[in-house]
Amino acid sequence: MAYFARRGERRLTHVAFVALHYPLAFLRPVGLLSEAGFRRRWSSHLPWYFRNYTPGQMRALTEWVAHDFVAPVTRANVLAQLNQHLEQGHAVALVSGALLPVVEAIAQMWRVPHAIGSPVELKDGRYTARMLGPPCIDAQKAVYVRQYLADRGLAVDWSANYAYADSYSDLGMFEMVGHPVAVCPDKRLKVVAEARGWVALN
Repeated sequence: MAYFARRGERRLTHVAFVALHYPLAFLRPVGLLSEAGFRRRWSSHLPWYFRNYTPGQMRALTEWVAHDFVAPVTRANVLAQLNQHLEQGHAVALVSGALLPVVEAIAQMWRVPHAIGSPVELKDGRYTARMLGPPCIDAQKAVYVRQYLADRGLAVDWSANYAYADSYSDLGMFEMVGHPVAVCPDKRLKVVAEARGWVALN
């Protein structure tokens, strides 16, 4: 959204997106819409913003997101932990609910070899306004991780693996591994992490 706002593009798309999604935020506190349901709707419609984009245009967008938006707010201690895994030769994957091209750009910036995100449709050389499957959020993250590794024939010792995340919605991915690490956790994840004795990284 920030990328298109800075460029003064897709204004009508933004108006439509805001009009459809922002009112839903008021339904969550009163229990008429779950957090997961809100997140799925929001994520599923983000491809509206880059409909008809070519891969070249998408590359410019994702590189801006990675280098101008994400890099300045990256926590030094988290990046140091990531680099430690890379230096030790561990297989590292960046898993995010963000759209896959964005996740790939961030992974490339951080030298992470594997990127798993929300799949988007590219048809006849242009991106459509659709996704190719459910967003990579909540329980779907664990599904996509297993699918990605299986498709590439990568054997995994889950008990020896680490997972880093900050949200209670990542619980499914945490429960896959032997070493969950709660990174600046939200309130619900903090409660679970303390109850289960998980490592915390703040």
